[in-house]
Amino acid sequence: MARVLLTICLFLVASAASAMTPIKDENEFRRLVTNKTLVLRLYTIKLNVLDDGSIEGSALARKVTGRWNWIDGYFCRDMKWGSREIPYNCQLVEYNGTEMRFTTDKGAGDSADFVLQ
Repeated sequence: MARVLLTICLFLVASAASAMTPIKDENEFRRLVTNKTLVLRLYTIKLNVLDDGSIEGSALARKVTGRWNWIDGYFCRDMKWGSREIPYNCQLVEYNGTEMRFTTDKGAGDSADFVLQ
C-alpha cells in the first residue's frame, strides 16, 4: 500500500513539474528564446528564433529559414525546409521551464516539444 501511495505521489509531482503554461506575451517569448537554440532531438531539428523576426536552423540535414511575428498572443511563422515551403501558421506556445511546446492552428493542431539550449 505504501509503495502504491509513493508511486502516485511521484507521478503527481512529475506531472506538476512538466505542466505547460501558455505564453501570451511577446516580450516573455523573446526573453525565453533569445540566444538559445530550440532542439527537437528525435528529428535532429535545431532552430534559432531571432530577435529580428527571422528563423534559422536545420532539420534532417536540410537548411531551415523563415520569418516570424507575434500576433494576438500567438507565434506566427512561415518557413522553408530546403526548397520546400512550409505554409504560414499561427501557433500556441507553452513552456514548462525546460521545454517549449508549439501547437499549430492556434493550439488546435499538432504539437512539438523543443528543449531550449
